[in-house]
Amino acid sequence: MNTRLTVEKIGGTSMSALKDVIDNIVFYGDSPYNRILVVSAFSGVTNILLENKKTKAPGVYHRFAKGEDYRTALNEVSVELKRLNAVYGELGLDVTWADAQIDQHMAKAIVYLDSASTMLASGYLNEGVLLAAREILASIGETHSAMVLAAILKTRGLNAVLVDMAGFDDSRAMTIDERIKDVFAKIDLPNSICIVTGYAKGTEGIMREFDRGYSEVTFSKIASILRPDEAIIHKEYHLSTADPNIVGIDNVHPVGNTNYDIADQLADVGMEAIHPKAAKPLEMAGIHLRIKNTFEPAHPGTLITRQYVSQLKRVEVITGTDKQLLIDIYDPLMTGNVGSDLIIMEIFAAHQVSYTFKSTSANSISIVIWENDFKEALITDLRTKFERVKHEPVSMVCLLGTNMDQPGLLAKSTAALARDEINILAAGLAYGRVNIQFVVPRDQFKASVIALNKALG
Repeated sequence: MNTRLTVEKIGGTSMSALKDVIDNIVFYGDSPYNRILVVSAFSGVTNILLENKKTKAPGVYHRFAKGEDYRTALNEVSVELKRLNAVYGELGLDVTWADAQIDQHMAKAIVYLDSASTMLASGYLNEGVLLAAREILASIGETHSAMVLAAILKTRGLNAVLVDMAGFDDSRAMTIDERIKDVFAKIDLPNSICIVTGYAKGTEGIMREFDRGYSEVTFSKIASILRPDEAIIHKEYHLSTADPNIVGIDNVHPVGNTNYDIADQLADVGMEAIHPKAAKPLEMAGIHLRIKNTFEPAHPGTLITRQYVSQLKRVEVITGTDKQLLIDIYDPLMTGNVGSDLIIMEIFAAHQVSYTFKSTSANSISIVIWENDFKEALITDLRTKFERVKHEPVSMVCLLGTNMDQPGLLAKSTAALARDEINILAAGLAYGRVNIQFVVPRDQFKASVIALNKALG
């Protein structure tokens, strides 16, 4: 019997390598029991149900929202899920049974969506119905992947309990926390391995606030309520000192320890160890989080705790993104004027645009946002208040560490960039000194990461 309770999250890319999940996660270690595995949909499935997370290519949801033929689109999803069933038949899945489960589930989804479509057509309801439809569609992917994994584990002789948090057949009005407490109160955890859907149904609507980060939120809520000895996220890669695809695998190593502050900084530039809204409950509860590589089960991975601070003064991670936009706002009347920054922030808030970087001078303020968040109307509104507003695509490179309070680090960093003729457009360092940010030209992103990793890694 495993005396340590763990709550674990398995991402979509890892789930698609299901044999590795079974060998390297489920059956790796002393016992498969007293473990809760929260699973994402198989890779790509949520993209075709909702929209492509990266390219924004529309899925079933957008056809439904636009009044287009969502039934045919949903049938295409069924075809894809059955294709996956056939693939995992080699692992012991009863494909005929699994296909029948998909047909049954999709038939119910069509009934719900048809009813929602009728409500939309009435003109009395709009946003609420669309949100409900998005929740229904999102749940399909995780319901499928959890069903497949649980069924295979049962054929392997395990007491695998399928925990369907999607609530497709449960009409009770419950919050997500209430549903978690209700479900797990009935399970003998020490003698079970629980396979849990990453989507969780609740009266508050998990996608209303968290959207595509919902599976990690489900994982976090379960951990916060059950208080495991450790929470674990299994990914297809290590949390490394830099991106091995940029600097080379021989020039990086996994990060052994860090804290939740650094996890927040990573999320801010798109390199999520965990969704920031999922990290906060774990941090507040004092639950340790481990990030592990699915394909290297013997490696301890990265342990994220609330209190960790490196004993050595060093840079722990060099990261960033080349998908950002710099907005420079200039006006001579800013000088000595109180409230210019407030006006800018009110305009940003009105357009629901957040920023990852801000730098000010006497008469100008430079702000960096995600390129996907750019709205021409935002620039138009800023130009009604300020003399000159410019924008251009940029990259951001960040130095992260729990203890970077060392003389000369900034000078060494800028010198490294200068040696490779990389122009720094803007730079920032908050008092806490856990994140040094360099804004550089878009086409010099990779060169910047390589230069900084060579000098500081």
